[in-house]
Amino acid sequence: MKQLTDADIEQMIGSAEQIVVDDVQTRKNVRRELQLSKRIPHPRPALPNHATLDLHHFTEEQAWNAILQLAQSGIRTATIITGASGILKIKFQQWATDSVLSPYVREFKPINNGSFSVIFARAK
Repeated sequence: MKQLTDADIEQMIGSAEQIVVDDVQTRKNVRRELQLSKRIPHPRPALPNHATLDLHHFTEEQAWNAILQLAQSGIRTATIITGASGILKIKFQQWATDSVLSPYVREFKPINNGSFSVIFARAK
């Protein structure tokens, strides 16, 4: 961020001819009123590139909400563990291909009998 010079302050207040009092205290007061320390932008924290979601002991509704939240979070890739047997393994595949979740899922493939590697589409 640019450091304010006396010329910058004079330009904001008016021309040098209009300034009656030209002292250090006046310039400090102007800098304090501008609150420059609060105007410095803070960088947004970077999202992790990969997440792991273990759906063991989740109900179908809890699993749906967790997967949808993960898809909307901006994460690019994920490992979703559904378990080898049970309804969530079947449901995840249905959700990823034919539901509200499908536009978020760019690609998914099984890693083993109970987990999937997922690539999410970029957030627009």
